[in-house]
Amino acid sequence: MQPNITWHTNDAEQTVWLAKSIGKHLKSGDIICLEGDLGAGKTTFARGIVNAFGKVNYVTSPTFTIVNEYDGIMPVYHFDIYRIEDSDELFEMGFFEYFERRGIILIEWASKHLDALPSNRFTITLQKDTCNLDGRIITMSAPDGMSDRIEGLRLQLKESN
Repeated sequence: MQPNITWHTNDAEQTVWLAKSIGKHLKSGDIICLEGDLGAGKTTFARGIVNAFGKVNYVTSPTFTIVNEYDGIMPVYHFDIYRIEDSDELFEMGFFEYFERRGIILIEWASKHLDALPSNRFTITLQKDTCNLDGRIITMSAPDGMSDRIEGLRLQLKESN
């Protein structure tokens, strides 16, 4: 069973704060798959992670550009692969070359191509809270081999509250 943590946020500001807090504990080479329905807050969450590395608040969805690159203390490569039809397209566009770079990789709609991604990745799922339209239910999971990272993150975030 995959280890996971679930949080509830009340608004976009709390979602960004949570993402920024998580971002502070990420390491170069970490891959974060962002999942959720359209409008669930994937790009809002990405903004928090990017901000953890000192970037300004202006983070946009890479829906049409496929990738946005953000420089900072640690580079962040933010992908949206919703429009990519097959894994060959990922290869042709140089997607896999980013895994060799120093930085953090965020991938919106990763579930479309999970078979092409490394297994050592975090998945963050965002759901709209039916009791609070601005709220989100956010779950972070990872494969069993990364359970120590999930548990460490759980403890570190608990201490920072």
